[in-house]
Amino acid sequence: MRRVFVTGGGHGIGRAIVEAFAAQGDRVAFCDIDIKRGEQVAAATEARFFALDVCDKDALEAAVQTLLDEWGDLDVIVNNVGVSGFESITTTTVEHFDAVLNTNLRPVFITSRLLAMHREKMGAANPYGRIVNMCSTRYLQSEAGSEAYAASKGGIWSLTHALAVSLAPYHITVNCIAPGWISVSESEFLRPEDHAFHLSGRVGCARDIAHTCLFLCDEKSDFINGQCFTVDGGVTKKMIYPEE
Repeated sequence: MRRVFVTGGGHGIGRAIVEAFAAQGDRVAFCDIDIKRGEQVAAATEARFFALDVCDKDALEAAVQTLLDEWGDLDVIVNNVGVSGFESITTTTVEHFDAVLNTNLRPVFITSRLLAMHREKMGAANPYGRIVNMCSTRYLQSEAGSEAYAASKGGIWSLTHALAVSLAPYHITVNCIAPGWISVSESEFLRPEDHAFHLSGRVGCARDIAHTCLFLCDEKSDFINGQCFTVDGGVTKKMIYPEE
């Protein structure tokens, strides 16, 4: 039974990840700022829920440390939480930029650092460890107004391979997933052309990312380290020209 912690596990991709690990019989905890959704996921999966804002460093650290103290260690951390918040470069603010990075990027460092410190204190006795960070295809593709989001996701990719090197002595592999178009709402209207745009013939769903997460966390996947897995139905491999 693995000990798993997921950030932003109350809905969307995060919820699918919580459900996927819980379905495998793992001991799962997660955090989310949305108390109502968090309680619903906790009730449905029997996962432990921490109601907190990941921008609150002390609250996030306290949650992780509580699990380390009570469970003895963490085997898997999935740094999933994220916000988009696209704003025009001419009207956005530095405060908005900081808020996006503090939500998307900084928690990856906070949780990973705590796990490394714990493993060092314990003498790196646990031979298994996985960290999976949620990147985005926006780290290599952009549109107007996405500066804060793109910076945060590019930072996650760079932080991922840096952590992979630093955490290797503690038997922890660190990888990230870059989702493309993932529909997380049943109310989202998807046109036939939206699905056809993808080489896979459909828009992605949250379980596509959860399955990738489980694959990276498999014990047999220990030779995959410091990598970014693009899961986008093939869209980033298409050569697209303007219509005549």
